[in-house]
Formats: sequence, structure tokens, C-alpha cells
Amino acid sequence: MGKQYRSQEFIDNIAKKINEIRLEKGIVQEDIVDRTGFTQKQVWSLLNGKSNPTVSSIEAIAKALEVHPKVFLEFDFDIPKNHSLRKDRKKKS
Repeated sequence: MGKQYRSQEFIDNIAKKINEIRLEKGIVQEDIVDRTGFTQKQVWSLLNGKSNPTVSSIEAIAKALEVHPKVFLEFDFDIPKNHSLRKDRKKKS
């Protein structure tokens, strides 16, 4: 994917939610390593927003924290106004 598809703010929000849940449950990074099979570096990168989490890694972290993955996406998100659909633009021509 091109760079335009990487939103550091979005990644940081997911990392923040994961950390909030982890701390609420008293789970340390090493517990996540044990429960996911990820390396310490992988877990650190995910928890610090240094890597773009995959769907599979989000699933693994959710299972490790015993939560539904949707909780990682519960934060404010601005939805941009996009261009009209191609089919609608063609009708105008």
C-alpha cells in the first residue's frame, strides 16, 4: 500500500486503546508475548504505534487481552467527505 494509506494517528489510537485495556487488566507486555507467540520487539512495536497492525495481529492481541477486537476501534474518527461516485459523475456528463 502507498504511504497515503498509513495514518499514524489511527495507528496511535489503536495502540492507545490496547494499552488502556492491558493496564486495566494488569497484563504486562511479557504476558502478551506468552499469549500470542509474538516476539518482545513485535509486541513493543504494536503497543507503541511503531508498526501498522495487521488484522491477524489485532485478533491475536484481542485474544491475549480477552476482549472483542472491536474495542480497539472505539475512538473518535473524522469521516471525510469524498468525491461523488463515478457512476454519479458519469450521469452528469
